[in-house]
Amino acid sequence: MGGRHVSVAERRARLGRRHHLAPGARAATAAEAAGDLVGLHGTDPASVVLAALARLRAGDPAAVEREMYGQRALVRMLGMRRTVFVVPLDLAAVVQAACTLAIAARERRAFLRLLSEAGVAADAEAWLADVEAGVLRALAARGEATAVELAAAEPRLRTSILMAAGKPYEARQNVTTRVLFQLSAEGHIVRGRPLGSWTSSQVRWAPISALPGGGLAEWPVGAAQVELVRRWLRAYGPATVADVKWWTGWPAGEVRAALARLAPVEVDLDGTAGLLLPDDVAPEPPVKPWAALLPALDPTAMGWSQRAWYLGEHAAALFDRSGNVGPTVWWAGRIVGGWAQRPDGEVAVRLLEDVGADARGAVADAADRVRAHLGDVRVTPRFRTPLERELSAPG
Repeated sequence: MGGRHVSVAERRARLGRRHHLAPGARAATAAEAAGDLVGLHGTDPASVVLAALARLRAGDPAAVEREMYGQRALVRMLGMRRTVFVVPLDLAAVVQAACTLAIAARERRAFLRLLSEAGVAADAEAWLADVEAGVLRALAARGEATAVELAAAEPRLRTSILMAAGKPYEARQNVTTRVLFQLSAEGHIVRGRPLGSWTSSQVRWAPISALPGGGLAEWPVGAAQVELVRRWLRAYGPATVADVKWWTGWPAGEVRAALARLAPVEVDLDGTAGLLLPDDVAPEPPVKPWAALLPALDPTAMGWSQRAWYLGEHAAALFDRSGNVGPTVWWAGRIVGGWAQRPDGEVAVRLLEDVGADARGAVADAADRVRAHLGDVRVTPRFRTPLERELSAPG
């Protein structure tokens, strides 16, 4: 194995500085944080706001909302691993070409099969295209609309089809969600401000032209994939090829092609081959110890497939069976516990190892900051984990 040795301590220093968690490394804006982390996980709306606030020098949920919905500096979109991310506009264009369009093509084929099998129309493709055109006309007339409002304007969105036929969980569903998903994945519409508070999963939709500049820049697929991996290695390197493949969700051939064009430098991760960008091989200076309470699905906790160097033995308590991470407590670049919000608003913390008095004090201060950000809002992660369920029970 060639290249210099990169220790676990150095990897943790890189994580703290490049993920805007260490002292002096905080971001000025949510867009800066989301861009430098190559996206904030957007499946759980509350996690987006909490992940951003954990990395900002100053701010509150309202400030993050202004960036996302007032300035439209961030886009919530389908991306890597068919997961929803929140990304700044320039990165959204890269993700769209590198990941989303291929997912959209697969989903359209599957959706057309469902429509054909359900007997919705003799020509399912023509029927779907006509419904989509109706939705786009309705959005153009309104500027922004909810799914319910769009279904009122385009009644065919209420068409019901049987899902998972023959299985115990079969159910009839309207096509509304699938049609809006498809239009979004193909870059015709974008998610806007949620209904209710910043924790709501129900959103308004807008035409893609509502974005600053009137839409997303177009990238060739290969160039976009190279750019996406370049940004990811800057934030998450050194990392293994397996990490890159897992994070992108691409076939092995596409990963190899992007890496070949980047020509990364190989380094030694305690006996495992890691990769760094050619202009990013200098040793990382140490950082002062830092504490953070990160939300469920935080991009740092979910950033690598091989997590022992920052997760230790805590996976069973902090991840669900599908591999989704719950709320985590960090000290000096590693996960040392978990947290949850109780019904009375208390932020309950449990440390899973002895970290010393200084760390306990810093973690308590971080918990106070999260409590202040939450205020009267109550947050329950979409994917519950063992420790989060236990801690969230009334005290």
